[in-house]
Amino acid sequence: MKSNDDVDVREIRRKLGLNQSQFWSKIGVTQSGGSRYESGRNIPRPVQALLRLVHVEQIDIGKIKKEDLEVTEYLRASNPELFKTLKKEARASKKKERGTK
Repeated sequence: MKSNDDVDVREIRRKLGLNQSQFWSKIGVTQSGGSRYESGRNIPRPVQALLRLVHVEQIDIGKIKKEDLEVTEYLRASNPELFKTLKKEARASKKKERGTK
């Protein structure tokens, strides 16, 4: 990510307070592989995508089901206005939920 998106993965990991093993294992990368990425080795696009989903977007990829993605894509294509409305409402609900904790 660092070389492609100007994002410092080491800094993301440190901000999350995770050691290399904790951080990288969440996306299926060994600690030694993650160490190489943090030292400047190019990160493959699939690993970049997982990093963004798990550590930036904070998505628990273990809970994602194929049919959920299929429904989302169908709704986005068939009724984009409803999709936008639901997305906005979901974000507002999430923010409200965080504010009450």
